[in-house]
Amino acid sequence: MNSEVFTGFFRSITSSHALAAIGVLLIGGYLLGKLSGRLRLPEITGFILAGLLLGPGGFDVLPHLLEPAFQILSQAALALIAFTIGAEFHWPKLKRIGLQVAVIGLIEVAASFALVAGVMRLLGLPLPFALILGAIASATAPAATVAIVQSLRARGRYIDILYGLVALDDAGAVMIFAVAFAVAGSMLAPGAGPGAGELVLHAGLEIGISLLGGLFLGAIIYWVAHRRPDSNEALIFALGVVLLLAGLAQGLGYSLILGSMAGGAAYVNLVGGDQRLFRRIEPITPPLYALFFVIAGAELQPLVLLQPEILLLGLGYVGARAVSKYGGVFVGGALTGVEPRIRNYLGLSMLPQAGVALGLVLLVRTSPLVAALPPEQQLHIGALVNVVLFSVLISELVGPPISRFAIIRGNDMEDTWSSSKSSTRSAARSR
Repeated sequence: MNSEVFTGFFRSITSSHALAAIGVLLIGGYLLGKLSGRLRLPEITGFILAGLLLGPGGFDVLPHLLEPAFQILSQAALALIAFTIGAEFHWPKLKRIGLQVAVIGLIEVAASFALVAGVMRLLGLPLPFALILGAIASATAPAATVAIVQSLRARGRYIDILYGLVALDDAGAVMIFAVAFAVAGSMLAPGAGPGAGELVLHAGLEIGISLLGGLFLGAIIYWVAHRRPDSNEALIFALGVVLLLAGLAQGLGYSLILGSMAGGAAYVNLVGGDQRLFRRIEPITPPLYALFFVIAGAELQPLVLLQPEILLLGLGYVGARAVSKYGGVFVGGALTGVEPRIRNYLGLSMLPQAGVALGLVLLVRTSPLVAALPPEQQLHIGALVNVVLFSVLISELVGPPISRFAIIRGNDMEDTWSSSKSSTRSAARSR
């Protein structure tokens, strides 16, 4: 009874005041993030666990009426994350790693699609739905990658290749999904949906317009901010443009992630690699990152773990995706001559999956073609959605610790990281 009174009190406060709800999210993220740090886990694991506890799967103190506001915060965080990734695409750096990233990315995306689709088919899922899940499996979550890299203050060749692969994954996932969904649609309802050519053209236009829009707005930021990139005025204007681009992309149905990445890439190349503006943005991102991952945790549905069919398909999906991501990156790295230390760990940094995968699932759920399917096919659609939710739940909890370990090892940071922890412990003892 006491717990019911407690949660009821909090629910009444958060449902009446959006600021109180945001405060609860931040405080919960802070507390679980500190606990994760004590357990030597990434902070974002704590943020996600805080969301699980506060959301419908836990105490359910977050009102559903505020979901649009939470969605806006998530999109703002994702836009800034993608803009930060774009800063890594400085042309001299791309000339050094561009071919390697392209080859590794193509092999890894193709391997993810083929292996996951094959395993889903072997586990009894009809071929059309297996193809769709294979396409979704190729996507990687950029938010977790950037959060871990920034928390470790990691720089170097490993990070350059990692950021390039994450960006390529998202573009590749959109293209493969377009083809797979068209083929699946022709199998499920011949002649009822758009053809493969039409969907591929739409995907190409989405990618092209997103990139062009990002390049244009990156040039605008340069035109205003390049004289004083470390000033408050430049920061205010840059944030305004990044959020404007994100809003336009969402409103017009284009890729927020690709557009924001292109904006960051355009700006950093126009200023000749100057990172001062990006360093100005970094201090304001931790609260947004925390909110992003707490909200992501609140949206997860742990009850899907209790469904035997979903558990079997989900484990097959997660396992096949992990093997294909790691194996594809390893093979691609070997073929392109990537250093063994990087090649051996890089695939472990590609495991998290969230926003892009959920967006593609939403496209499936809201498609007129899917709405017209008979009830028995609708059951398979429900299974498909739950398998992706299962994957997001597992990869967002397990993926960040693995990715953090891989970045430290692959980027040759063991000595630096160990000395940093030792100095922290020494300082604590002296106090």
